[in-house]
Amino acid sequence: MKRQIKIFFASLMFYTRIPCPKKIDCSNIALNQALRYFPLVGMIVGTISFLIYLGTSLLFGNAIAVVASLTAGVIITGAFHEDGFADTFDGFGGGWTTEKILEIMKDSTIGTYGTVALILLFAFKILSLYALLPQLEKEGWWMVFLFFILYHSLARLTSGNIVFISQYAREDLTSKVKPVEKHATRTEIIFSYVLGLTPLTIFAIINPIVCIVLLPLFLLIVEGNRYFKKWINGYTGDCLGCIEQLAEVLIMLTFVAIWKFM
Repeated sequence: MKRQIKIFFASLMFYTRIPCPKKIDCSNIALNQALRYFPLVGMIVGTISFLIYLGTSLLFGNAIAVVASLTAGVIITGAFHEDGFADTFDGFGGGWTTEKILEIMKDSTIGTYGTVALILLFAFKILSLYALLPQLEKEGWWMVFLFFILYHSLARLTSGNIVFISQYAREDLTSKVKPVEKHATRTEIIFSYVLGLTPLTIFAIINPIVCIVLLPLFLLIVEGNRYFKKWINGYTGDCLGCIEQLAEVLIMLTFVAIWKFM
C-alpha cells in the first residue's frame, strides 16, 4: 500500500502543480508506473475545477464560471497538456520530415499553428461547457460534478492508450518531456481503465446513451496513433498532451449533442 501511495504522489507531482511530500521517488521507473494513476489525477483536477465553477457560478453566473473552471484546470496542471497540444500543432504544422517535426516540437517557443490551435481549442471548450452545464444543473449539481470528473479522467485514459499501443519516438531522450510514459505493463493498463471508466460507468447507469462517447474517443486513438506513426514513428510527451486535450473537446461536444436531443 505504501508503494502505491508513493506512485500516486509521483503521478500527482508530475502531472500537476499540487504540493506533494518532498521525499517522492521521481525516477523513470516510478514515473512509468505513475501512468496508472493518470485518470485519478484527472478526477482530482476535475473536482477542483468543479468547485471553482460552483462558487463562481453562484456569484457571477454561468459564463464567467465556465472560464474560471477552465482557468483553474490550467493553473492546477501548469498548462502541462495545453503546452503539448500547442507544440504538437507547431511541429506537425511546420515540419515536413520526422527530424524537423521533432525539432520544432522540442522548441520552447510557440508558433502560429500552436497559437491558433489553442485559441480554437478554448473556444470549443468554453462554448461547449456554456451550452451543456446549465442543462446538467437542471438535474442537480451532482450531475455537473460527475461530468467534470468524467471528462478529465476519460480524456487522460484516452491519452494513455497511445502509450499502451505505440512506441516512444525519441530514442535520444532530447524531448522537453522525458519519456516517462515509455512503457506500460498490464498493471498500468488495468488501473488506468478501471479509474478512467468509473465516472462514465456511473453516468451510464443514469443515462446509458452517454456510452456513445467511447466511439469518437476510439477513433481519436486509432487515427492519432496512425498519424503519429506515419510522421514520427511513434509518439512523444507532446503528442500525449495533444490527444488529452482533443479528447476533452470530443467528450464535451458529444455530451452537448446528446443533451440537445434529449
